Amino acid sequence: MVAAGLDRLPQPGSGQTLARWRALSTVAELDLSLVKLFEGHTDALAILAELGGPAAPAGSRWGTWCAEPPDARLEFVSDGERRGIRIEGTKAWCSGAASVTHAVVSGWNEDGEPCLAAVRLALPGVEVTALGWEAVGMAGCASVDVRFDGARAEQLGAAGDYIRRAGFWHGGAGIAACWFGGAQAIANMAREVSQGSREPHRLAHLGAIDVALAGAAAVLREAAAAIDAWPQANAEALALRTRLAVEAAADTVLRHAGRALGAGPLCRNARFARAMADLPVFMRQSHAERDLATLGQHVAQAGSGAWLL
Repeated sequence: MVAAGLDRLPQPGSGQTLARWRALSTVAELDLSLVKLFEGHTDALAILAELGGPAAPAGSRWGTWCAEPPDARLEFVSDGERRGIRIEGTKAWCSGAASVTHAVVSGWNEDGEPCLAAVRLALPGVEVTALGWEAVGMAGCASVDVRFDGARAEQLGAAGDYIRRAGFWHGGAGIAACWFGGAQAIANMAREVSQGSREPHRLAHLGAIDVALAGAAAVLREAAAAIDAWPQANAEALALRTRLAVEAAADTVLRHAGRALGAGPLCRNARFARAMADLPVFMRQSHAERDLATLGQHVAQAGSGAWLL
Protein backbone atom coordinates (compact mmCIF):
# COMPACT_ATOMS: atom_id res chain seq x y z
CA MET A 1 0.00 0.00 0.00
CA VAL A 2 2.84 2.40 0.81
CA ALA A 3 4.71 1.48 -2.37
CA ALA A 4 1.54 2.11 -4.40
CA GLY A 5 1.03 5.53 -2.79
CA LEU A 6 -2.26 4.51 -1.21
CA ASP A 7 -1.12 6.03 2.08
CA ARG A 8 -1.19 9.58 0.75
CA LEU A 9 -4.63 10.39 2.10
CA PRO A 10 -6.19 13.86 2.27
CA GLN A 11 -5.25 15.68 5.46
CA PRO A 12 -7.95 15.88 8.15
CA GLY A 13 -9.82 19.17 7.91
CA SER A 14 -8.63 19.76 4.35
CA GLY A 15 -12.11 19.57 2.83
CA GLN A 16 -11.86 15.85 2.12
CA THR A 17 -12.08 14.34 5.59
CA LEU A 18 -14.84 11.96 4.53
CA ALA A 19 -12.65 10.65 1.69
CA ARG A 20 -9.90 10.01 4.24
CA TRP A 21 -12.29 8.15 6.51
CA ARG A 22 -13.72 6.14 3.63
CA ALA A 23 -10.20 4.92 2.84
CA LEU A 24 -9.67 3.88 6.46
CA SER A 25 -13.05 2.15 6.54
CA THR A 26 -12.33 0.27 3.31
CA VAL A 27 -9.05 -1.10 4.67
CA ALA A 28 -10.75 -1.96 7.97
CA GLU A 29 -13.39 -3.96 6.14
CA LEU A 30 -10.61 -6.08 4.64
CA ASP A 31 -8.51 -6.60 7.79
CA LEU A 32 -8.63 -4.82 11.15
CA SER A 33 -5.00 -5.59 12.05
CA LEU A 34 -3.94 -4.11 8.72
CA VAL A 35 -5.95 -0.93 9.25
CA LYS A 36 -4.48 -0.58 12.74
CA LEU A 37 -1.05 -0.29 11.09
CA PHE A 38 -2.35 1.76 8.14
CA GLU A 39 -4.17 4.24 10.39
CA GLY A 40 -1.09 4.64 12.58
CA HIS A 41 1.07 5.25 9.51
CA THR A 42 -1.28 7.80 7.97
CA ASP A 43 -1.79 9.51 11.34
CA ALA A 44 1.99 9.89 11.66
CA LEU A 45 2.16 11.49 8.22
CA ALA A 46 -0.62 13.91 9.23
CA ILE A 47 1.21 14.80 12.46
CA LEU A 48 4.49 15.41 10.61
CA ALA A 49 2.68 17.74 8.19
CA GLU A 50 0.76 19.60 10.88
CA LEU A 51 3.78 20.16 13.15
CA GLY A 52 6.31 20.91 10.42
CA GLY A 53 8.28 17.72 10.95
CA PRO A 54 10.75 16.11 8.57
CA ALA A 55 9.52 14.70 5.28
CA ALA A 56 8.86 10.98 5.46
CA PRO A 57 11.52 9.13 3.44
CA ALA A 58 10.23 7.35 0.33
CA GLY A 59 8.97 3.89 1.19
CA SER A 60 9.10 4.47 4.94
CA ARG A 61 6.47 2.87 7.18
CA TRP A 62 5.49 4.79 10.31
CA GLY A 63 3.87 4.01 13.61
CA THR A 64 2.12 6.45 15.94
CA TRP A 65 2.92 5.37 19.49
CA CYS A 66 1.31 7.84 21.87
CA ALA A 67 -0.36 5.73 24.56
CA GLU A 68 0.62 6.94 28.01
CA PRO A 69 0.15 4.18 30.60
CA PRO A 70 1.60 5.26 33.96
CA ASP A 71 4.10 2.39 34.05
CA ALA A 72 5.64 3.01 30.59
CA ARG A 73 6.70 6.61 29.97
CA LEU A 74 9.51 7.85 27.78
CA GLU A 75 11.95 10.58 28.83
CA PHE A 76 13.16 13.05 26.20
CA VAL A 77 16.58 14.52 26.98
CA SER A 78 18.01 17.33 24.83
CA ASP A 79 21.28 16.40 23.15
CA GLY A 80 22.31 20.02 22.57
CA GLU A 81 21.46 20.06 18.86
CA ARG A 82 18.53 22.00 17.43
CA ARG A 83 15.43 19.86 18.04
CA GLY A 84 17.70 16.88 18.71
CA ILE A 85 16.86 14.66 21.68
CA ARG A 86 17.75 11.31 23.21
CA ILE A 87 14.97 8.92 24.23
CA GLU A 88 15.09 6.79 27.37
CA GLY A 89 12.55 4.28 28.67
CA THR A 90 10.02 1.72 27.49
CA LYS A 91 7.06 2.49 25.24
CA ALA A 92 4.02 0.20 25.46
CA TRP A 93 1.34 -0.54 22.83
CA CYS A 94 3.67 -0.08 19.83
CA SER A 95 1.56 -1.45 16.98
CA GLY A 96 3.54 -2.89 14.09
CA ALA A 97 6.86 -2.38 15.85
CA ALA A 98 8.44 -5.30 14.01
CA SER A 99 7.49 -3.97 10.56
CA VAL A 100 7.65 -0.15 10.69
CA THR A 101 10.79 1.84 9.90
CA HIS A 102 9.98 5.03 11.81
CA ALA A 103 7.62 6.17 14.54
CA VAL A 104 6.09 9.26 16.08
CA VAL A 105 6.33 8.73 19.83
CA SER A 106 5.09 10.69 22.82
CA GLY A 107 7.21 11.34 25.88
CA TRP A 108 8.10 13.88 28.55
CA ASN A 109 10.87 16.46 28.48
CA GLU A 110 13.18 17.48 31.33
CA ASP A 111 10.57 19.99 32.57
CA GLY A 112 7.86 17.31 32.78
CA GLU A 113 6.02 18.58 29.70
CA PRO A 114 4.42 16.23 27.13
CA CYS A 115 6.23 16.21 23.78
CA LEU A 116 6.39 14.34 20.49
CA ALA A 117 9.40 13.06 18.58
CA ALA A 118 10.14 11.32 15.30
CA VAL A 119 12.55 8.39 15.56
CA ARG A 120 14.11 5.99 13.05
CA LEU A 121 13.96 2.49 14.48
CA ALA A 122 17.12 1.24 12.78
CA LEU A 123 19.26 3.59 14.89
CA PRO A 124 21.24 2.29 17.88
CA GLY A 125 19.39 2.35 21.16
CA VAL A 126 16.08 0.92 19.94
CA GLU A 127 15.03 -2.60 20.94
CA VAL A 128 11.76 -4.07 19.66
CA THR A 129 10.71 -6.72 22.17
CA ALA A 130 8.20 -9.54 21.90
CA LEU A 131 6.57 -8.51 25.17
CA GLY A 132 3.21 -6.98 25.96
CA TRP A 133 0.80 -8.67 23.55
CA GLU A 134 -1.01 -11.92 24.31
CA ALA A 135 -4.40 -11.25 22.72
CA VAL A 136 -6.01 -13.51 20.12
CA GLY A 137 -7.94 -10.56 18.67
CA MET A 138 -5.86 -8.10 16.64
CA ALA A 139 -2.92 -10.51 16.80
CA GLY A 140 -1.66 -9.25 13.44
CA CYS A 141 -0.88 -5.76 14.75
CA ALA A 142 1.44 -7.11 17.50
CA SER A 143 1.36 -4.06 19.78
CA VAL A 144 4.49 -4.90 21.75
CA ASP A 145 6.83 -2.98 24.06
CA VAL A 146 9.79 -1.08 22.59
CA ARG A 147 12.79 -0.12 24.71
CA PHE A 148 14.79 3.05 24.06
CA ASP A 149 18.30 3.47 25.44
CA GLY A 150 19.62 6.86 24.38
CA ALA A 151 18.14 6.61 20.88
CA ARG A 152 18.50 9.79 18.84
CA ALA A 153 15.30 11.46 17.65
CA GLU A 154 13.92 14.79 16.46
CA GLN A 155 11.37 16.67 18.55
CA LEU A 156 8.18 17.63 16.72
CA GLY A 157 6.64 21.00 17.46
CA ALA A 158 6.66 22.50 20.94
CA ALA A 159 5.78 20.92 24.26
CA GLY A 160 2.05 20.21 24.45
CA ASP A 161 1.48 20.47 20.69
CA TYR A 162 0.33 16.86 20.29
CA ILE A 163 -2.93 17.38 22.16
CA ARG A 164 -3.20 21.13 21.53
CA ARG A 165 -3.17 20.83 17.71
CA ALA A 166 -6.54 20.68 15.95
CA GLY A 167 -5.69 17.38 14.29
CA PHE A 168 -5.56 15.49 17.59
CA TRP A 169 -9.33 15.15 17.79
CA HIS A 170 -9.66 14.81 14.01
CA GLY A 171 -7.48 11.72 14.22
CA GLY A 172 -9.41 10.47 17.23
CA ALA A 173 -12.65 10.67 15.28
CA GLY A 174 -11.01 8.90 12.35
CA ILE A 175 -10.51 5.81 14.51
CA ALA A 176 -14.31 5.46 14.49
CA ALA A 177 -14.18 5.03 10.71
CA CYS A 178 -11.97 1.98 11.31
CA TRP A 179 -14.46 0.55 13.80
CA PHE A 180 -17.22 1.21 11.28
CA GLY A 181 -15.35 -0.70 8.57
CA GLY A 182 -14.83 -3.65 10.90
CA ALA A 183 -18.53 -3.71 11.80
CA GLN A 184 -19.45 -3.38 8.13
CA ALA A 185 -17.37 -6.46 7.29
CA ILE A 186 -19.20 -8.52 9.90
CA ALA A 187 -22.57 -7.18 8.71
CA ASN A 188 -21.80 -8.01 5.09
CA MET A 189 -20.80 -11.56 5.97
CA ALA A 190 -23.98 -11.99 7.99
CA ARG A 191 -26.03 -10.66 5.08
CA GLU A 192 -24.33 -12.97 2.57
CA VAL A 193 -24.93 -16.05 4.72
CA SER A 194 -28.57 -15.02 5.18
CA GLN A 195 -29.52 -14.37 1.56
CA GLY A 196 -32.68 -16.26 0.74
CA SER A 197 -33.48 -16.91 4.39
CA ARG A 198 -37.08 -16.57 5.53
CA GLU A 199 -36.31 -17.28 9.18
CA PRO A 200 -37.91 -14.30 10.96
CA HIS A 201 -35.47 -14.06 13.84
CA ARG A 202 -32.45 -13.99 11.54
CA LEU A 203 -34.12 -11.31 9.44
CA ALA A 204 -34.90 -9.30 12.57
CA HIS A 205 -31.23 -9.42 13.53
CA LEU A 206 -30.28 -8.17 10.06
CA GLY A 207 -32.78 -5.34 10.44
CA ALA A 208 -31.20 -4.32 13.74
CA ILE A 209 -27.76 -4.38 12.09
CA ASP A 210 -29.01 -2.15 9.26
CA VAL A 211 -30.43 0.42 11.68
CA ALA A 212 -27.19 0.52 13.68
CA LEU A 213 -24.92 0.94 10.66
CA ALA A 214 -27.15 3.53 9.00
CA GLY A 215 -27.07 5.67 12.13
CA ALA A 216 -23.28 5.31 12.51
CA ALA A 217 -22.70 6.23 8.86
CA ALA A 218 -24.82 9.36 9.26
CA VAL A 219 -22.86 10.41 12.35
CA LEU A 220 -19.54 9.90 10.54
CA ARG A 221 -20.64 11.92 7.52
CA GLU A 222 -21.90 14.75 9.73
CA ALA A 223 -18.69 14.80 11.76
CA ALA A 224 -16.49 14.87 8.64
CA ALA A 225 -18.49 17.79 7.26
CA ALA A 226 -18.20 19.70 10.55
CA ILE A 227 -14.43 19.16 10.71
CA ASP A 228 -14.04 20.45 7.17
CA ALA A 229 -16.28 23.45 7.86
CA TRP A 230 -14.41 24.45 11.07
CA PRO A 231 -10.96 22.80 10.80
CA GLN A 232 -9.40 24.84 13.63
CA ALA A 233 -12.28 24.47 16.10
CA ASN A 234 -11.94 22.32 19.22
CA ALA A 235 -13.43 19.03 18.05
CA GLU A 236 -13.27 17.13 21.34
CA ALA A 237 -17.03 16.84 21.88
CA LEU A 238 -17.61 16.06 18.21
CA ALA A 239 -14.96 13.34 18.19
CA LEU A 240 -16.17 11.76 21.42
CA ARG A 241 -19.78 11.73 20.22
CA THR A 242 -18.72 10.17 16.92
CA ARG A 243 -16.56 7.51 18.53
CA LEU A 244 -19.20 6.58 21.09
CA ALA A 245 -21.99 6.43 18.52
CA VAL A 246 -19.97 4.19 16.22
CA GLU A 247 -18.84 2.04 19.16
CA ALA A 248 -22.47 1.51 20.18
CA ALA A 249 -23.39 0.61 16.59
CA ALA A 250 -20.49 -1.83 16.32
CA ASP A 251 -21.49 -3.45 19.62
CA THR A 252 -24.98 -3.88 18.17
CA VAL A 253 -23.57 -5.50 15.02
CA LEU A 254 -21.42 -7.90 17.04
CA ARG A 255 -24.35 -8.95 19.21
CA HIS A 256 -26.88 -9.40 16.45
CA ALA A 257 -24.51 -11.07 13.98
CA GLY A 258 -23.54 -13.70 16.54
CA ARG A 259 -27.15 -14.35 17.49
CA ALA A 260 -28.30 -14.41 13.87
CA LEU A 261 -25.77 -16.95 12.64
CA GLY A 262 -25.05 -19.08 15.68
CA ALA A 263 -21.89 -21.07 16.28
CA GLY A 264 -21.35 -22.31 12.73
CA PRO A 265 -19.54 -19.31 11.17
CA LEU A 266 -17.72 -18.58 14.43
CA CYS A 267 -16.20 -22.07 14.32
CA ARG A 268 -15.95 -22.83 10.59
CA ASN A 269 -15.47 -19.49 8.82
CA ALA A 270 -11.96 -18.19 9.55
CA ARG A 271 -12.58 -14.65 8.26
CA PHE A 272 -15.81 -14.22 10.20
CA ALA A 273 -14.27 -15.66 13.38
CA ARG A 274 -11.24 -13.39 13.11
CA ALA A 275 -13.39 -10.29 12.50
CA MET A 276 -15.57 -11.13 15.50
CA ALA A 277 -12.45 -11.53 17.67
CA ASP A 278 -10.61 -8.48 16.32
CA LEU A 279 -13.31 -5.82 16.57
CA PRO A 280 -13.94 -5.97 20.36
CA VAL A 281 -10.19 -5.67 21.02
CA PHE A 282 -9.78 -2.75 18.60
CA MET A 283 -12.75 -0.91 20.11
CA ARG A 284 -11.19 -0.98 23.56
CA GLN A 285 -9.12 1.91 22.29
CA SER A 286 -12.24 3.71 23.45
CA HIS A 287 -12.26 4.78 27.09
CA ALA A 288 -15.89 3.72 27.50
CA GLU A 289 -17.60 5.40 30.46
CA ARG A 290 -14.73 7.86 30.92
CA ASP A 291 -15.39 9.17 27.41
CA LEU A 292 -19.13 9.27 28.12
CA ALA A 293 -18.47 11.34 31.26
CA THR A 294 -16.23 13.78 29.35
CA LEU A 295 -18.87 14.14 26.65
CA GLY A 296 -21.46 14.68 29.36
CA GLN A 297 -19.42 17.62 30.69
CA HIS A 298 -19.60 19.22 27.24
CA VAL A 299 -23.34 18.55 27.09
CA ALA A 300 -23.93 20.10 30.51
CA GLN A 301 -22.16 23.29 29.42
CA ALA A 302 -23.83 23.53 26.00
CA GLY A 303 -26.60 26.00 25.34
CA SER A 304 -30.16 25.06 24.48
CA GLY A 305 -30.77 23.88 20.95
CA ALA A 306 -27.84 21.45 20.84
CA TRP A 307 -30.15 18.64 19.77
CA LEU A 308 -32.32 20.46 17.23
CA LEU A 309 -33.02 18.59 14.02
